[in-house]
Formats: sequence, structure tokens, C-alpha cells
Amino acid sequence: MWTRRLQEKAVAYPTDARLYYKMLRTLVRVAKEAGIELRQSYRRVSKKALAKQGRYAHARQQKRAQKETKTLKTYLGRVIRDIERKYKGVSGKVREMVEMAKRLWHQQRNDKGKLYSVHAPEVECIAKGKAHKRYEFGCKVSVVSTSAHNWVVGIGAVHGNPYDGHTLVGSLAQAQQLTGMRPAVAYCDRSYRGQGQQIDGTRIQIAGKRKKSMGRSEWKWLRRRSAIEPVIGHLKSENRLERNHLLGEEGDRINALLSGCGRNMRKLLRAFFLCLVLLASFHRDHRQPVRVCA
Repeated sequence: MWTRRLQEKAVAYPTDARLYYKMLRTLVRVAKEAGIELRQSYRRVSKKALAKQGRYAHARQQKRAQKETKTLKTYLGRVIRDIERKYKGVSGKVREMVEMAKRLWHQQRNDKGKLYSVHAPEVECIAKGKAHKRYEFGCKVSVVSTSAHNWVVGIGAVHGNPYDGHTLVGSLAQAQQLTGMRPAVAYCDRSYRGQGQQIDGTRIQIAGKRKKSMGRSEWKWLRRRSAIEPVIGHLKSENRLERNHLLGEEGDRINALLSGCGRNMRKLLRAFFLCLVLLASFHRDHRQPVRVCA
């Protein structure tokens, strides 16, 4: 069974004012480490401007809040230009941070590939249509589980916010690599439509078909596709897939993989302790009576 979910990154909700402030502080810190003497750091006045912006936004005074946001953007632009005039001959880290700051300074509201976090530039904004959370910030995760017993046989973080169907080939290859067997049938949800009836010997079955269009056995296994949803819930609530605290794209992949391993380990331990309990109960019920003679 295949599905995809979102793994959120441990970042604050990205507002323009907060991003300008954090980028300014990061630039000032990196310039100080590289020995660049700035004309003015703007750290003290930018902190005051951020506090004002938050108070105005909370009070629904949007024009005043926008003015403070524009002030923070002005401070950031001044620091960027000051460093550009002085960073000849310094390390590449300063140039990298300046390029990131220029990307943030130039981005507009409706641009694609925007920067949402200073310390995690790989974060993507994904809208999933949830009523309580319109936008989530992180990356997609593709999950593969067995139809019979819900063992996680493939899991991986996917960056670039691709169409779900385009991740199916990679998920099939990972499942084959980990298990040593090629899945005969893949039961997927409707977001995987458009990939054909077969991929490298694996038949693709999409949810939402009519019962009369399938045999009894195929219909039984297709109905089992929804059993992966509680697996996702356990991965999020018990195995830390809900929020990723590891750094970079490699951290996203490591966190997703360890979540799947933890899910399988919990199932193994549960089965092991259940066997111990049954074995102890069997010995208790079948032990021989002891006779005591005077």
C-alpha cells in the first residue's frame, strides 16, 4: 500500500518581519566571524521594530504593522549592501549568506520557491486543504506498508513538492531493495492517478473503483488500502514523524527512515512480549500438582 504525508520541520510560522529580523542577525553574526566591520549592525533598532510590528499586528493596525515590516526590510538591505562592499577575499560562507539574504529581500508574495526559514532553507510550503491548518511547512514523505500486517517496508522524504504519482517509481525501488522482492500489486490512493496500469512488472490499483469492476479477492485487498492511515497516525504520534528537528535535507530523510524503523520495532516488541505472556500462562495452567507426604 502506498500513501504520502507531510513531515513538518521544526520552524516558526514564517512572517516577513520575523524572516527579515532573523536574516539580519545572521548576517551580522557571520560578518563579525569573518572580521568584517560594518558601518552599523541595526540589531538594537531592528529588535524594537520587530516588537512594534507584532503589537500592531495583534491590534489589527495593519498599516502600522506594514510600515515596521518595511523598516526591517530597509535595515536588511543596508546590511547586505554594506557587506557586499567589504567581503572581497573572505570565506565563501559570507557570500552564501549574502545570496540567501538577497533572495529573501527580492522575493514577493506570489513567487514560487520562496525562502521560509533562515536555518532550514529547504523547507517548502504545502497546502493540503485542511480546515484547521491551511499551510504546512516541511517536505512530503512517501510511505509503503504491506497489505496483510501493516509492516513498513519503505519510507522516504521527498523534496521539491513533486506530484505524488511521480514518487511511485522510487518507492517501488526502495521497497524492492529493502525486502528483496518486487511487489506484485501496489494499492494507492487517488493522488497517484495517471501512472498507468503497470510499472516495471507491478500492477497499480487506484482507490475509488466500483466493486462490480473487480474480483472478490482484488476488492478485498483494495479495501485494505485504507489500513495505512492509522499506520501514519502511529508514525506521527509515537515515532516522531510529526515534527522533524534534524538539520537539512539529509535530516529529513534520516528522520523519516528512523520513524519507519521505530514503527517496526514496536510491532516486534509487542509480538515478543505477547508470546512471553502466552507462554507463561500456558506453563501456569499446565504445571503438575505437588503432593506433600507427612
